[in-house]
Amino acid sequence: MEFGFTTAAYVVAAVLFILSLGGLSGQESAKRAVWYGIVGMALAVFATLIGPGSGLWLLSLLLIIGGGMIGYYVAKKVQMTEMPQLVAAMHSLVGLAAVFVGLIAHIELGRVLAMEEAEKKALEGFAALLAKKDGVEIGILRVELFLGIFIGAVTFTGSVVAYGKLAGKVSSAATKLPGGHLLNAGAAGLSAICLFWYCSTGGVFPLFLMTLAALFIGYHLIMGIGGADMPVVVSMLNSYSGWAAAAIGFSLGNDLLIVVGALVGSSGAILSYIMCKAMNRSFVSVILGGFGGSTGPAMEVEGEQIAIDADGVATALDDADSVVIIPGYGMAVAQAQQNVAELTRRLRAKGKTVRFAIHPVAGRLPGHMNVLLAEAKVPYDIVLEMDEINDDFPETDVAIVIGSNDIVNPAAQEDPNSPIAGMPVLECWKAKQVFVSKRGQGTGYSGIENPLFFKDNTRMFYGDAKASLDQLLTLVS
Repeated sequence: MEFGFTTAAYVVAAVLFILSLGGLSGQESAKRAVWYGIVGMALAVFATLIGPGSGLWLLSLLLIIGGGMIGYYVAKKVQMTEMPQLVAAMHSLVGLAAVFVGLIAHIELGRVLAMEEAEKKALEGFAALLAKKDGVEIGILRVELFLGIFIGAVTFTGSVVAYGKLAGKVSSAATKLPGGHLLNAGAAGLSAICLFWYCSTGGVFPLFLMTLAALFIGYHLIMGIGGADMPVVVSMLNSYSGWAAAAIGFSLGNDLLIVVGALVGSSGAILSYIMCKAMNRSFVSVILGGFGGSTGPAMEVEGEQIAIDADGVATALDDADSVVIIPGYGMAVAQAQQNVAELTRRLRAKGKTVRFAIHPVAGRLPGHMNVLLAEAKVPYDIVLEMDEINDDFPETDVAIVIGSNDIVNPAAQEDPNSPIAGMPVLECWKAKQVFVSKRGQGTGYSGIENPLFFKDNTRMFYGDAKASLDQLLTLVS
């Protein structure tokens, strides 16, 4: 009976997770999709607590309450600008959990194998499952938990490094130790040897040695990826965490963990592929940490950056009929989305056509800008993807760039030695006038110079984005 209820609950939870994932593909359905996920997870936890092998009720409830309180505190405290590093931190916890569960499964397997047949009959839960396995099944189990620990360890250190880069605690530049990819290949080769060693002996030392190698691979892979590509890294680590969960699900014989892990892993991999295509990157080289540096000396940028004040921008907007706004991470940092939304409302009230252009990797997290604009209640129908709006820039009177750098960088098309060479970008420089809201003359997060700032039709609207827009709103009524 217990197995029947747990299995049925897991099936319902799996369906809810699928509905949740599908609903997150659209802004209108996202809120409902989140509730599907919440209900599905609550059902899964409840079914697990009362299912076969359940126990340690007090400890379980204390951990659930404690985890819920921490999650609530973090959700209330973390700003949208900090969401990318929060996601990276959550991925690291998933990876670490996979490592611990795999190690505990190894310990439990050793305990069960050392028992007499008579003792095994009294076992319950996971131990009872292990006791029923024959030699071939135990070999398969060792492969499963080995892979779970390996992927989990890579995810853990990779996510910690990603968090450091996104939070500005670690340099965003692509950095590799002497030997580069050979070190990664050597660590991967050592892990493969440890797999055969572990399967043949069942000892803990090859498992420990592989864990160290996997921790190094995760660290070195992500350190070797430049800041311009961090959105892809976040989705890639999301995929890794899913596969780690699926591998551990096989080890534990937990069908729901397998399904959820496969959903997260495959969706993260598909998203990474889509983003790589949008950035003209090789999916394989993303996985191997093989990009983020230039291939030669960058093209020299000639000219000077010409500043403009709020009066000049207001005058241009008053004369314009069509306006395209391009938001970036600088808008998120300044928390200027509400000001941008208010500017949009005022311009549309004056009969002007205002639209938003969203690059697939704008910000530091997939969909980052869409979430910010939705939070500010910008209408969905005027928020367009790059492919939908790029051809319209030649007919656009004013393009306003707010805190973006790489996604509007002409060097992607003009400089074959640029780290972002070949990456599709928003061609805003083709508009009649371009205004760039930027704190100063720095190169931004990725450290790549942007020729857009020096073009004849570009004017630099220097200052904090929120303060600059506050000033501009006093002139646009």
